[in-house]
Amino acid sequence: MNRPLFITIEGTDGSGKSTQARLLAERLAAAGHKVHTTFEPTGGHIGRLLRSILRGELKADQKAIAALFLADRLDHIQNENDGLLKMLADGYTVICDRYYFSSYAYHSVYVDMDWVIECNRMCAGMLRPDMTIFIDVPPEACMQRIVANREVPELYETTDILRKVRDNYLAAFTRLGNEEKVTIIDGNRAIDAVAADVGKLFEL
Repeated sequence: MNRPLFITIEGTDGSGKSTQARLLAERLAAAGHKVHTTFEPTGGHIGRLLRSILRGELKADQKAIAALFLADRLDHIQNENDGLLKMLADGYTVICDRYYFSSYAYHSVYVDMDWVIECNRMCAGMLRPDMTIFIDVPPEACMQRIVANREVPELYETTDILRKVRDNYLAAFTRLGNEEKVTIIDGNRAIDAVAADVGKLFEL
């Protein structure tokens, strides 16, 4: 399919992926691209429900949460107003802070990684990123950033879980091999230095 770039930026909570998505969007826009930046969970009904669960306002078991993430991701891809497929069809380069690895890296702390990869194949089959950029930051440093910037950490934001999540990300990247174009960047540096490395990937 001939379409604009679809780039996803991954990383554990506190890795700075949202900032890097914004900075890359600014660079691409300056280079003449129409750019759409999007996040997960979405702002739709399911996404708002997930946020309430992640903030501890509602309770749900892990498989129910994983199913909600899958439903939200399908809407994220296919929504007729601002879904990823529509934005790409409209000529926008899309940068997504988290795509289909993200929540599954978290939920594979509780369920088998083979199960979560298989669940996600329908999403990957509809729209595979041109490149996934993994901002790798030590879990301890991520936790320091979370504590400094959140009034209340979310459900999975503990050092122990972030450490497991990082391992699950790397396991997913390794297991999917050539199915994914993944670039791992050392994010344990100044924001501008990381952004410069990301920009080099696109000659910006």
